[in-house]
Amino acid sequence: MTQRSEREPGTAAQDPQSSEAVTGAMSIGQLAKASDVQAVTIRYYETKRLLAPQRRAANGYREYGNAQLRRLTFIRRCRHLGFSLDDIRALLGLADQQALPCHQIDARIEAQLVEVRKRQRDLAVMEEELQRLTYCCAGGVVAQCRIVETLSETEE
Repeated sequence: MTQRSEREPGTAAQDPQSSEAVTGAMSIGQLAKASDVQAVTIRYYETKRLLAPQRRAANGYREYGNAQLRRLTFIRRCRHLGFSLDDIRALLGLADQQALPCHQIDARIEAQLVEVRKRQRDLAVMEEELQRLTYCCAGGVVAQCRIVETLSETEE
């Protein structure tokens, strides 16, 4: 059984197979693995100007460092919280200004929380309607299906 070593946040893992351990630079594949974000998604974020490679190596390949890993992790976590790319761009812009008070970030987080709660209410209404529809079915044939009939009714 291998033990995980504790390391400083933002430092590279000392994997002897990784060029990162030696040079501090990662390929897009290494960044994808380290961040749990697919390489195609990393390239997409680059086209949207959310992420930029640190530099290009002599062979022309993109090289990424810990700053890009942290930024990509931030983006991934924001996406999981339901933020749009525009919202993430705004949050990154705020995060890049270290001396600013954090009330603007707080406000964006609170606004997202309001949106999540609204979606939860909407989903609860949809759940109730779907549950109601399941009780309409008598188990016959589609031609006599109350679910199809109910969904097809025009609203007056």
